[in-house]
Amino acid sequence: MAKKSGSKLPKRKEEFTYRGRKVADLVKLNVDEVASLLPARQRRSLKRGMSKEHKKFLAKLKAGDGSRTHLRDVVVLPDMVGKTINVYNGKSFEKVEVMPEMIGHYLGEFALTRARVAHGSAGVGATRSSKFVPLK
Repeated sequence: MAKKSGSKLPKRKEEFTYRGRKVADLVKLNVDEVASLLPARQRRSLKRGMSKEHKKFLAKLKAGDGSRTHLRDVVVLPDMVGKTINVYNGKSFEKVEVMPEMIGHYLGEFALTRARVAHGSAGVGATRSSKFVPLK
């Protein structure tokens, strides 16, 4: 898998492995076997069973046409690697390209819900000292 020059992740010299297994090997495993490799919270989420919406989303994703979703609590599975998913952040859909390093995380972690705030300067009359600032 060739890396793009604009990627934020560092270039790796060897193929990515998750818990000692390559992505190609992980894709061959079923959901229960993959769940046994995941951290506790994600493992518990998958063992409790996926909802109808989660199953429907994964089926659409495998078919190749399920790119938009409001489901931020979907665990990234090896089947999703290489796909582009638009995840809703509460205001708009954020484009998320699923990479091997994302396995075991939730989709919502990659579509942030709060934007960075950049405050401007205070206006005239906003502070006691600003009344001495010339208007021109």
